[in-house]
Amino acid sequence: MTQPLFPNRGFDAFLFDMDGTILSSIAAAERVWTKWGRRHGVDLGALLPNIHGVRVEETIRRFAPPGTDIAAEADAVTRAEMEDVDGIEPILGAAALLASLPAGRWAVVTSAPRRLAERRLEASGLPRPPLTITAEDVVHGKPAPDCFLLAAERLGFAAKDCLVFEDAPAGIAAAESAGAAVVVITATHTHPLETLHPSVPGFEGLIVETGPAGVLSIRQRA
Repeated sequence: MTQPLFPNRGFDAFLFDMDGTILSSIAAAERVWTKWGRRHGVDLGALLPNIHGVRVEETIRRFAPPGTDIAAEADAVTRAEMEDVDGIEPILGAAALLASLPAGRWAVVTSAPRRLAERRLEASGLPRPPLTITAEDVVHGKPAPDCFLLAAERLGFAAKDCLVFEDAPAGIAAAESAGAAVVVITATHTHPLETLHPSVPGFEGLIVETGPAGVLSIRQRA
């Protein structure tokens, strides 16, 4: 038995955040950022909860001591994250759901640099996205809506007719600002996230249906 996540509504395309949404890289990312934080004397209790969903440069700018070379540090962190992909794996059910989607009707929209996004997607074994929007593609990262607006535009649709899958507050805010509908993936959450959007633990219980006009709808097993 199934029930629609969005009754009487279909979508032109699905837009997926990467880290924490379709794959889990938390352990690897926190290993790298822990080393960075200790090297710069940063409070890890403040740093680690805030590394997810935003661009590397923005995290460094927020937490690094005055006078830090932001670009150099961002490059070093990215290189370290590319080297450490141990434990990266897909969120339950993500591979099957992505493989079921029509070509050209979905994209990955991430705050990670392109080279890191490609590395993590490859390490996870997930299907290659038809379109990937990364940190370099926009001037303003999440929580600004630019990334989702650009992804929808490049797929040939309006963001208001797209469904975004997100896990982090910055990404949820970006999707809301873009006018998109949102599903919150809670697979990597350690604490409840207050949200008015539908929330699901992963993709295993989700079923995508394509209507006669190519409109996508999504149902959840009850």
